[in-house]
Amino acid sequence: MKKAAYSILALGLSTSPLMAQELTVMTAGDQNMVDYINEFLGPMFEKQNPGVKVRAVGTGPGDAGSQKILERFDAQAQANVQTWDADVAVVHEKFVGPMVEKSYLEKYRGKIESGALVTRANAKMALGTNVDGYVMPMFNSQTALAYNPVLVPNPPKSYEELVAWAKKNPKQFGYNGIKGGASGVSFVMGWIYAFGGDANKLQNGPFDAAEATRWNDSFNKLKEFTTNATLTPGNAGTMDMLSRGEIAIGPVWVDMFYSWKAKGQLPPDMKLVLPAPGMPGQPMHYTIPAKAPHKDLAEKFVNLATTPEVQAKGIVERFNWYPGIDAQHVQAKLDKATWEKLFTDISPDDLAKNGKAFPIAPYNKAILEAYERQVGN
Repeated sequence: MKKAAYSILALGLSTSPLMAQELTVMTAGDQNMVDYINEFLGPMFEKQNPGVKVRAVGTGPGDAGSQKILERFDAQAQANVQTWDADVAVVHEKFVGPMVEKSYLEKYRGKIESGALVTRANAKMALGTNVDGYVMPMFNSQTALAYNPVLVPNPPKSYEELVAWAKKNPKQFGYNGIKGGASGVSFVMGWIYAFGGDANKLQNGPFDAAEATRWNDSFNKLKEFTTNATLTPGNAGTMDMLSRGEIAIGPVWVDMFYSWKAKGQLPPDMKLVLPAPGMPGQPMHYTIPAKAPHKDLAEKFVNLATTPEVQAKGIVERFNWYPGIDAQHVQAKLDKATWEKLFTDISPDDLAKNGKAFPIAPYNKAILEAYERQVGN
């Protein structure tokens, strides 16, 4: 069984102790995550720490990449490997809870200087699990509604206002349902937060299967709403239709929105609004394995990666992501134009108020199943 686990997770890594001054950063996510470490963070850290070599190992995009890291930790724990093969692991939010529960992670945030710069709730709770102290957000991704101000001069500021707007403007709102991208999933979760019951319980637990009985009316309302909407083929599909004027408003990932604008793929006057009571986003987290070979170096690396300077230059300017640390600490390190680009439409206060977490896993699954049953058919 253990042998099979290792063969599935063949990442080209040895399970023997690493060389004394080689720092291995294992990261889920797209290739840009690996490039960020190899081309930006790694060289900076090596310059500050002569003799240290930073090595990034990518495990693949999406949840599957984080799942590979969790499974690798499982395999090493089951094999009673005393020194694991990662010093730092960058994983999606939903995977840090299981890692903490299995005692795979070091509680390190209180040991590093930048740890004091994070107060957002998602650095303390991860989909219902207390992860306080075990994680530092690398960045925060967020969904919002993108709109064309020529077609929508007064955008809806809440889900309630959006429902009324869509009735007056049929087929001008577009989203991808729950397939082809998480922007549509996020919109659906925000809908349930708005109309389906106790949003705090959905985000923090505990899970109660009876809670789903409270969603029937909200899903009936969503089914009616969707008849007045345009279904898009995915995250990029929503953006394409917005750019061509086929729809006037729809949910998008904020970083993707700004990247498209920067490349001229969206009209320059397109804007964002984060409707009340909120839409989910998610961080990616820096973690340090409890059996990391070089914990002191790992803590220094994460501290550097989450300083205001690096968050400004690396996370905001390079990727258009929201910073992992609280935004007010980053503002002084950004020029006015960059700050205003990211925070004029959606202010830090908007983000703090209406930037939500996704529901805990069992509620998330139950909502998606209910959508398929009541709206998708």
